[in-house]
Amino acid sequence: MYAKALLLALALPLAAPFRMGAFGGQRLAVANMASENTMTMKVFDWKRRENPESAEWHSEPVDVTNIKPAPGATKRRKRVGRGIAAGQGASCGKGMRGQKSRSGESIRRGFEGGQTPLYRRLPKFRGKPLGPGHTREIFSIIKLSDLNKMADGSEVDHAKLVDDKVLTKVNKGRKIFKVLGNGGELTASGLTVKAHAFTKTAKAAIEAKGGKCVLLSKTTQEVLQEA
Repeated sequence: MYAKALLLALALPLAAPFRMGAFGGQRLAVANMASENTMTMKVFDWKRRENPESAEWHSEPVDVTNIKPAPGATKRRKRVGRGIAAGQGASCGKGMRGQKSRSGESIRRGFEGGQTPLYRRLPKFRGKPLGPGHTREIFSIIKLSDLNKMADGSEVDHAKLVDDKVLTKVNKGRKIFKVLGNGGELTASGLTVKAHAFTKTAKAAIEAKGGKCVLLSKTTQEVLQEA
């Protein structure tokens, strides 16, 4: 009798985990395993302004390398044409009819309803279609025949030719001068000619007679190069 009571007392603690039913022991074992292998992970919730990530976003200066939308600032795009209940069904927010409701690009770029567009109202400049480009240089011409009328060994420029009445004054817009090799053969020798440009034939003719070609700046009128 005492032996049966002792066996019953020892068996009760062992049978306690299996009192919840047929699957109670299995559920208890799974719960114990989950508590032993608990994993912790950081949840990134970008839809809350109270997100701790927002504090890190404002902690450093914003530039092109780290700029990004603030947490919660991004919005999901609206999907149109998905039924009336979706909010943008049927006409998809483009109205009932008309040119702008059709698919594709309805109005070309630069079109202003029929009036003269801006790109045609602006004046057109040669060599400058839409910005700085080629600028045409207009020279006043000095011929070799004009230099023949000067004394040998003299210093010649346009002002000197005008003073000696070899040439006449030029327009205000043509203040740069170029010596050309046409107009006959050069007979004057030892001339020092100052101009803003020389052709190859003019320079060769002047130097062949013992003269010099002095190149002047087109803006400051200072001497740039002496040949």
